[in-house]
Amino acid sequence: MKHVSTIGLDLAKLVFQVHGADIEGSPLFNRKLRRGEVLRFFEKLPRCLVGMEACGGAHYWAREIANLGHDVRLIPPAYVKPFVKRGKTAAADAEAISEAVIRKTMRFVPIKTAEQQAAAMVLKTRALLVQQRTQSVNALRAHLAELGIIAASGLANVAALMAIVRKSDDTRLPAAARFALTAVADQIDALADQIDELERAIVTEAKRCEDMRRLTTIPGVGAITAATIKALVPDTGGFKSARHFAAWVGLTPRPHSSGGKERLGGISKMGNPELRVLLVLGATAVLRIARSDDRARPWLKALLARRPFKVAAVALANKMARIIWALLTKGGSYHCPEQLPMTGLA
Repeated sequence: MKHVSTIGLDLAKLVFQVHGADIEGSPLFNRKLRRGEVLRFFEKLPRCLVGMEACGGAHYWAREIANLGHDVRLIPPAYVKPFVKRGKTAAADAEAISEAVIRKTMRFVPIKTAEQQAAAMVLKTRALLVQQRTQSVNALRAHLAELGIIAASGLANVAALMAIVRKSDDTRLPAAARFALTAVADQIDALADQIDELERAIVTEAKRCEDMRRLTTIPGVGAITAATIKALVPDTGGFKSARHFAAWVGLTPRPHSSGGKERLGGISKMGNPELRVLLVLGATAVLRIARSDDRARPWLKALLARRPFKVAAVALANKMARIIWALLTKGGSYHCPEQLPMTGLA
């Protein structure tokens, strides 16, 4: 144990796999550990480099093991896969992690604090509730459509359908249908109240945090987008430039080039999909205003004139990502004399 230099830890729910190597990379051991034995095992080790795949529980274990004096690094699972020699076993995965963590060009995931994870949980809970509300609304629309009752698209028009369900003297609904759909309508109301409560908490935090306040000065960036950036991108200094950050979000073309021929496809869709969707939605809102506003910046008008609307939205989202990196890395706020007034949470 005194000669261990690198540890590859394959995480699991109950049974973990740990691979140890010396300073030259030669394997020393590859053994299993029960969940309760992990911290006791690392307490006995001298300070070493510990690698783990970034996953749901990786940040917790990274903090605990780092508190014991070890240098812990999280690796994206996709970057570990090429080091797996053959098959899918815990022992092979732990060995691959041990080899990947010592690579000079390897990219690592910043370790999140418990507070950063909690902030992300608020956003994920809101997204889950919004998805459940959408499912309930779709179910209500579909069931009423079977009885010939429809309403215009949009969440605002669902209230008319809910009023029909709750109107006891409406003969278009059989009693059994009204009994069942009333439960769906009540669920939609309950989900809406919970979503509003979470959104108020997000807005309050955005007003309190200096970084979030500066991010919301960017047209198309609201409280939810700012909170998502702070929760999911804890350290923008890990990106060499604004272009690297935009590429990480997945808003740059995916290259497929060889033999001196440059071939660019659609956007790569890398990084976090929630953050990318929020940036594209914010860019879409800005472009919709710019399309009919004479005060819009000329370059936005020119972009809309020469590119399809959705292509322009992705291009603007790319620009927004680069501005976000600049604000978080270099400080300051976004200032533009022709800034479009933006409202809303996104």
